[in-house]
Amino acid sequence: MPVKCCFYRSPTTETLAWSENMDSLLANQAGLDAFRTFLKSEFSEENVEFWLACEDFKRTESREKIATKAKMIYSEFIVADAPKEINIDFSTRDLISRNIDEPTPKCFDEAQKLIYSLMAKDSFPRFLKSEIYKKLVNGQQVANHKRWLPFL
Repeated sequence: MPVKCCFYRSPTTETLAWSENMDSLLANQAGLDAFRTFLKSEFSEENVEFWLACEDFKRTESREKIATKAKMIYSEFIVADAPKEINIDFSTRDLISRNIDEPTPKCFDEAQKLIYSLMAKDSFPRFLKSEIYKKLVNGQQVANHKRWLPFL
């Protein structure tokens, strides 16, 4: 059996690492999927969807694509009665509304920070206490035991 590097993380360790901070959760596809499932159960998946849309938007280089993506994000998340309207304060919403005709790669930064903070302070702690997260951790611990102790 090959020796694993000291930096190797088992699936259980990886899942437990998500509890360290929300960044480690969002940077891991399985963690992101689990968090989305949790947010859907709480009817607040628009927060992580907006955050992801902003991350994608910031990586956009073409001026035409920036304008197109900005209008999509605005109509989907920012405008009043948007299909996935996020909960941000009036001044942030108003600032975005005034600048949407000439968007910059940073035009959603303030709203993204607000949503990130909301998720970090509110949704993330509840996720860590949720059955979804507990089942993932427990399920991976059982799977690891079975792999190393196949007679169980």
